[in-house]
Amino acid sequence: MSGLSFRIDARDGAARTGAIATSRGEIRTPAFMPLGTSATVKALTVEQVKSAGADIILGNTYHLMLRPGAERVARLGGLHEFMRWDGPILTDSGGFQVMSLSQISKVTEDAVTFQSHLDGARHVLTPERSIEIQADLLGSDIVMQLDECVAWPVEAARAAEAMRLSARWAGRCKAAFGTRERQALFGIQQGAVFEPLRRESAERLIELGYDGYALGGLAVGEGHQAMCEVLDFAPAMLPADRPRYLMGVGKPVDIVEAVWRGVDMFDCVLPTRSGRHGQAWTWGGAVNLKNARFADDPDPLDPESDCPASRDYSKAYLHHLVKSGEILGQVLLSWNNVAFFETLMARLRDAIREGRLEAFRRTLKAAEAEMR
Repeated sequence: MSGLSFRIDARDGAARTGAIATSRGEIRTPAFMPLGTSATVKALTVEQVKSAGADIILGNTYHLMLRPGAERVARLGGLHEFMRWDGPILTDSGGFQVMSLSQISKVTEDAVTFQSHLDGARHVLTPERSIEIQADLLGSDIVMQLDECVAWPVEAARAAEAMRLSARWAGRCKAAFGTRERQALFGIQQGAVFEPLRRESAERLIELGYDGYALGGLAVGEGHQAMCEVLDFAPAMLPADRPRYLMGVGKPVDIVEAVWRGVDMFDCVLPTRSGRHGQAWTWGGAVNLKNARFADDPDPLDPESDCPASRDYSKAYLHHLVKSGEILGQVLLSWNNVAFFETLMARLRDAIREGRLEAFRRTLKAAEAEMR
């Protein structure tokens, strides 16, 4: 028995809207998962994240295993109890951060060995250890297989090597995960921009069988157009009756294009990272509150929003907070941005349900183009 079920309520072309049911509640799809990297969505309380509309957040295996330590989190009741979030949590496997953040990493058939970016301590992460950390110690609801995500640009031969290692690790992850009633396991399709490799990866994962399937190895520098070209074929290679998760994406236009092509789940650092650097996401595009033109602007970011950060504070006040380096500026802009992304998902769900996704897509692209 799986710890997850997925239903599709409506379709509009390749796009679909529905819900993922977990033991900790439903996740409305298409869904955006704010990053709770180190057991916190940066600058926000869990109450603010919930009020913004998030059904699920993402935790990071690499960061949590290094600090405060996965065993410590387990002793303190697991990740949900530790951070006071009672909804679903998805944890990534740690593989991407090992490749991108660690000072030295070495990949072998058995494991990836790396030095912590914090203190240089040596760690070994096997597929089995990744599953143990995520499922047994952190207690996540959706567990990701350990994979090797290669940097861009990449040649086909190197992409094939990493994809096949990831596929072998997927089998080891599934064996380590076993059968669980309250938790789910996702496999990760790899293969960079190469269609034959993506197809081989999907076929190998489907043969093993997973509760959901992620598209990995995108949004790593290949650019929007190349990503869209991969999404023209890659999601359709994955089972239509399971959730499809595009990892690490992204900007609103990226999300809309991916939803249009059949993707159901997303995560990205963008909302909170932008908020900490003075950028607010709005229906007219991203605006930089550092800009002097906002110093006398009495209007809020979005007077129609349900989010207090978007509705109740003037751009002039937000500009003042940002220019003064006040922490409240980071809080309010992060809150606005998470709420904007969650509202974007709600509007996408409505557009799919009402059969007007193409019109919504055109409107958003036009608004972004006008801001450039």
